[in-house]
Amino acid sequence: MPPLSSLPAEIGFYAEDFRLLSINNTYFSLDDIRGSNGFVIAFICNHCPYVKAIAKRISSEAEALARINIGFVAINSNDYESYPEDSFDNMKIFAKDNNFSFPYLIDSTQSIAEVYQAVCTPDFFGFNSKGLLMYRGRLDDGGKNGEVKKRDLYEAMKMVSNNNIVNFDIYPSIGCSIKWKKNS
Repeated sequence: MPPLSSLPAEIGFYAEDFRLLSINNTYFSLDDIRGSNGFVIAFICNHCPYVKAIAKRISSEAEALARINIGFVAINSNDYESYPEDSFDNMKIFAKDNNFSFPYLIDSTQSIAEVYQAVCTPDFFGFNSKGLLMYRGRLDDGGKNGEVKKRDLYEAMKMVSNNNIVNFDIYPSIGCSIKWKKNS
């Protein structure tokens, strides 16, 4: 299947609340992941080669964002019954292997992915402190090869935290499609 691209940011979209189970067996809501300068919601999974290629970079960027008071959460909305590598138990392994210091949540009903109109894994959504979508795009320009020259997500969220605007071209994230349940 060819890779998909994330959709352009929908100006005026406010983050929708959720209550999802983390790999640490605790529930998280939007208020639990907000940073004083904004937050990022990333839709990822365990089996996608695009996510695998950047997982350690996701972890590093989440830590860098935390230092500027930007919260970070990752959500796995894939159909884990059809794609067992994306199961809850495998999420724990994937997070440990990639040094995730942020909450990694399961969206077993896929309702949160639907509300956010997540398209691919990875799909990054950056919100300001009021919950307004300011960025939807790629993590960086490194792609699967890892040669990073521009840290798009970090730079965008740094701008959002400083002056509530992103003033550079936004490129879509590219990855595997969200694996929707057959009855969805």
